[in-house]
Amino acid sequence: MAVRQPLVEAMLQYREQQVYPLHTPGHKGGRGMAEPLKSQLGLPALALDVSLMAELDDIHQPEGCLKEAQELAAKLYGSEACFFAVNGTTEAIHALLLTALNPGEQVLIPRNAHRSVEGALILADAHPIYVWPEYVPEFGLSGQITATQVEQELSAHPQVKAVFVTSPNYYGLAADVAAIAKIAHAHGAVLLVDEAHGPHLGFNRDLPPSGLQSGADACAQSTHKIVGAMTQCSMLQVQGKRLDLQRAADVMSLLTTTSPNYLLMASLDAARAQLEERGREMEADALRCAQVLRTALATLPGLKILDQQVVGHAGIAAVDLTKVTVNFRTWGLSGVKVAAWLREHKLAVELADAENVLFLVTYADATPAWPEIVARIVDALQKLRQQNCDGEKSSAPQNLSGHPNFVPPNSGGEKNSADANLCTQLPHVQPQVSPRQVFYGAKETVPLTQAAGRICAESVAFYPPGIPVVAAGEVVTPELIAYCQEMLRLNLVVHGAADATLQTLRVLRA
Repeated sequence: MAVRQPLVEAMLQYREQQVYPLHTPGHKGGRGMAEPLKSQLGLPALALDVSLMAELDDIHQPEGCLKEAQELAAKLYGSEACFFAVNGTTEAIHALLLTALNPGEQVLIPRNAHRSVEGALILADAHPIYVWPEYVPEFGLSGQITATQVEQELSAHPQVKAVFVTSPNYYGLAADVAAIAKIAHAHGAVLLVDEAHGPHLGFNRDLPPSGLQSGADACAQSTHKIVGAMTQCSMLQVQGKRLDLQRAADVMSLLTTTSPNYLLMASLDAARAQLEERGREMEADALRCAQVLRTALATLPGLKILDQQVVGHAGIAAVDLTKVTVNFRTWGLSGVKVAAWLREHKLAVELADAENVLFLVTYADATPAWPEIVARIVDALQKLRQQNCDGEKSSAPQNLSGHPNFVPPNSGGEKNSADANLCTQLPHVQPQVSPRQVFYGAKETVPLTQAAGRICAESVAFYPPGIPVVAAGEVVTPELIAYCQEMLRLNLVVHGAADATLQTLRVLRA
């Protein structure tokens, strides 16, 4: 028996009725769509771009096919309620905090959380208590916060109402969510998990356990990142023991457009059905393809490949091996340079930072063409290495350990650590002003080089991975300025700042 796709089935049935649309959207089932998009998408697909029809249910008050689709997704993942998010996982992350917190309440957050969390803090009028994750020096990456850190912070801040964890992170590094969940619940706090990079977890024992399997109260999942939904399609999974399911529904209705795209919602229904039918096989395929790539990359001398060697260190409890992170420090190359080279060879990677390149492998790579793709990657990197050895070296990230104000993580405050690495080093400062106060506060623009000692009035991140280098409400320090200048030198893209060149910075008016 075929796995049901209630929303998809309802949309197809509606199309077959050939109802003439005297309503939105204006292109009227593709009739008015401009070329070449009309031809590329095709009239069958465009006819499914429909408005709110009674037969197709309403995401704000689902009673029919949408309700059934969300219930099937909740059952698959083991939650009490699932909500489709068509505004991306940013919508789901905002919903996490708005569901769990009242205005003025505190939330424990890893300092390397995605920049979308700052938007949630503004909307919820929540106050962050930042925790600095441990560090993976050989890859220049942040790991995870630990259960011990959570215990210490909750003991020091008993008024905290929620703990927020990003697991797995962009690089597939997972926290010990089960241990953190037990500690959070023992202190009367709920556990919220940004599981944007983990919608496939729970379908293979060789992957980290999912947040829900580990005791999380709610998870935000990017169904489009790893599995088969269309871009910007995500899910919010909620347990009802410690969170109000009706409030979660109210929050999602508040955040969701009143004109949701049914093609996007249908892709969530289809992705769920696909996972239900063959999720274990899909993830086995992804792991197998990733191992082929890992084995091939291991033949290139000097490269470091992120693997199980980091488990048990830096707060890392498990690694998602479908994320293939390769460090190019020994080649004297930045990840940005390597990614640009690969793109010239018609190979696009998921992420490039100061030292690393991330290859994202999914079930969709399990085709007869995959060995050839892997061979192309290796060939391109071999050519790059040869060129680099011949004297055309690019700029590698500089080490800022000698900066007089630089304090690496976990250093106990000792400056000038020889082990310090530029790539993810952030000073340990707590915000002086809440994100909401900053958002509505009076601002002025100053040169970046003159911003030291001022309270930052915007979030500055380099994308990807979109983690704020300096967050709104934090004091700008000389090492942060040096960090930003180095990231600019490496041509990383600035996000969040009004000045995309970062020659200037917005600060709170003195």
